[in-house]
Amino acid sequence: MVTKHFIDCGGTVRHEKVANFQLWNANDLEHRLKPQKLMNIIKLSERILGLEDLEIEVEYQAETIGKYALGFNGKDFVLLSKHTNCLVSDSCGISEDKLKVDKVTQSGCKPDGGCC
Repeated sequence: MVTKHFIDCGGTVRHEKVANFQLWNANDLEHRLKPQKLMNIIKLSERILGLEDLEIEVEYQAETIGKYALGFNGKDFVLLSKHTNCLVSDSCGISEDKLKVDKVTQSGCKPDGGCC
């Protein structure tokens, strides 16, 4: 469980809490996390941490640690891109068209553009 306690640019104190899963990938296929082991970790987290029914955030190693939402497409679980956002855009004085920034990485690739 990850808790974030912060103040936005409008001075509002905010709390966010998510259930965080960290995926780690290696070439060692003998030590994969089996479903029962994962269920035991979740049950232990519920009992020890008082884990609530929270949104799931997934950390996955790319060039740096990426954070993703978890979705379901009817068959498989899928990682969904997360984006930063102004939490008080109505009081910032920034017009809606200025909030829509074209997200481009240093390499020139756009997220979900297929080139990265």
